[in-house]
Amino acid sequence: MKKIRAASYELRDNKKMVFGKNFYLRNDVVRISKDLLGKYLLTKIDGKIITGGIITETEAYAGATDKASHAYNNRRTKRTEIMFHEGGVAYVYFCYGMHSLFNIVTNKKDIPHAILIRAIKPTDGIGLILKRRNKTKIDNKITTGPGTVCQALGINCKHSGETLLSNKIWLEDRGLKINKKQIIAGKRIGVDYAGKDALLKYNFKIPI
Repeated sequence: MKKIRAASYELRDNKKMVFGKNFYLRNDVVRISKDLLGKYLLTKIDGKIITGGIITETEAYAGATDKASHAYNNRRTKRTEIMFHEGGVAYVYFCYGMHSLFNIVTNKKDIPHAILIRAIKPTDGIGLILKRRNKTKIDNKITTGPGTVCQALGINCKHSGETLLSNKIWLEDRGLKINKKQIIAGKRIGVDYAGKDALLKYNFKIPI
């Protein structure tokens, strides 16, 4: 099997390194979850300015074999069908009737891997992020949960299925180097129903 390179980028007119399709098509969802740390998640929603920040926490969900995944045992519903698409699209769902949660679909078609973005450090469009979060200044909780990430970046369920190769939602590498020793691995949050799979250390974060 041909190995897909992790560093697969495309140059935009702003000369920033934007992730290309091959980054998302790799088969190791845990590796990709770690690779996303220190990268930038950016949005330009409804023609507004760019908002985004450094990804500081991710969670891996390994599809059909992972009892914590919405697609465990290849469960296909109207909501989860997008998880079976080819990697490089958004999977956004509504949680507890309150929050939209943003996931990145990875791997090849019909292999429903996904990565939840749990936290970012805001860097772009701070004014608009504050407005969306109904805050007057940045604090350490402004984007430290998956629901607040979506609120800050203007992402909601209508963006489920959106390609991550567009000018609406995308990822960039701006050269921030993350030492593997900085990565903290732990259990995923809120998946106690998953039995032994709840014990998997598929939550990854960096202290920046």
